[in-house]
Amino acid sequence: MTLEQVAPFIRTLPFETEVLIIDNGSDDQTYNIAEKFVSEHDGFRVLRERKRGKGLAVKRGMLEACGEYRFMCDVDFSMPITEITRFLPPQLRNFDIAIASREVPGAVRYNEPPYRHYVGRVFNTFIRMIALPGIRDTQCGFKCFRGEVAEDLFCRLTLTGWSFDVELLFIANQLGYRVVELGIPWYFNPDSKVRVIRDSYRMGLDLFSIRLKHLKGIYTSNGGIYDK
Repeated sequence: MTLEQVAPFIRTLPFETEVLIIDNGSDDQTYNIAEKFVSEHDGFRVLRERKRGKGLAVKRGMLEACGEYRFMCDVDFSMPITEITRFLPPQLRNFDIAIASREVPGAVRYNEPPYRHYVGRVFNTFIRMIALPGIRDTQCGFKCFRGEVAEDLFCRLTLTGWSFDVELLFIANQLGYRVVELGIPWYFNPDSKVRVIRDSYRMGLDLFSIRLKHLKGIYTSNGGIYDK
């Protein structure tokens, strides 16, 4: 169980932490299991987001959080949990957003089928052409934000599905935030809920939606703490 990895890890950290668990419209016992765990462990909270959508769940968590740094992660922890400290001071400084990458120097992929890597690279090429030149891996599910940056960006977020990462980083780029990529060890999970063909098609449509919203000025006028 993922939470059983997290609990002993956060006890080793030399600073105060809070872990938010977002139940994203589940219709099984997920919420009850998480609630029981939270009742037995300090430093955890569980929130119920009844509408579905990964982007919606992450947005809820980031805006409910109150930390100076806010780290989002996939529940399967395909990146070892011990890597988290690399995204925080003192190991990393002078950043607004630090994103895990499977493509930059230092990254290692384990057990990923070649076709999955190929499709991912093709999709990332489209992302770089249409929205985010220079960022080599937008979809890895581990990202760290300075608290005030998270509040500024997530209140502008409009997409609720898998493409929210691209929209978020696009907005960050438009507002001049400093984004750094860190190479990580990453382990392929065959039980992942991502469906390559279906989700790539939907995300392709979202890319054009992002460009259209940008042209309409939606991102720089929709909420936010300040515009740069």
